[in-house]
Amino acid sequence: MNILHEIIERRREDIKTARRLQPAAALQTIAAQRQHRSLREKLLDPDQRTARIIAEIKRASPSAGMIRPDLSVPDLACEYRDHGATALSILTEPHYFMGSDTDIHAIRDKIRLPILRKDFIVDEYQVIETAAIGADVLLLIVAVLNPILLRDLLQTAVACGLETLIEVHDEKELDTILALDHPEMLIGVNSRNLKTLETDLSVAHRLADRIPAGMLAVAESGIRHATEIQALQRRGYRGFLVGESLLKSGNPGENLSALFN
Repeated sequence: MNILHEIIERRREDIKTARRLQPAAALQTIAAQRQHRSLREKLLDPDQRTARIIAEIKRASPSAGMIRPDLSVPDLACEYRDHGATALSILTEPHYFMGSDTDIHAIRDKIRLPILRKDFIVDEYQVIETAAIGADVLLLIVAVLNPILLRDLLQTAVACGLETLIEVHDEKELDTILALDHPEMLIGVNSRNLKTLETDLSVAHRLADRIPAGMLAVAESGIRHATEIQALQRRGYRGFLVGESLLKSGNPGENLSALFN
């Protein structure tokens, strides 16, 4: 959890700088012009028979180190789209993942897919910012938020017209978000242990039994093969966030296609 604490503290400093450069009111004006693309509708689409995969774009991570530091975000986004991605996940955290808000700007008008902004959101300013930079879905990580702040951020997201993917890692965190009684949220079950950074898909299988029928769940991390997706689909998951296994391959698009077989 030390690395997580470091990331959060640096993001808090980033927020202070961003507020000075651009007040929240200015961001709200920009955010109001965004046209929403619904990930929720994509996950519920009865005409889409294949797995709904949210393909991730990131240059680095604390668990994997440098992955693709020189990647072209527009090129990779087009490659994912052409190989069947349902949505895109864009890492915008700059210090440990080498991301940037400009990565979303670079593809917003080129790719007609829902965009998930994946970052460490701890302040309402970042929620408004997420809508202003053109994302459609906001990631909220229960492990770094107390229940009151989590509820406040969720309410701000709704006011900004954003969908929310709320990420949990265990039963206690799942109970926390179910208590919010917000049926429109997407539940993200992350199989990565935040202390060891290792992945174990048994986490996603175990928590599946506790997710109420009718709520949309996305399995995150550790997915490498089509058989794993098929097994998780049988447990009720509607979406699958896949990143490192695609990014580490020589052909991310072809490896994405292989997950549908």
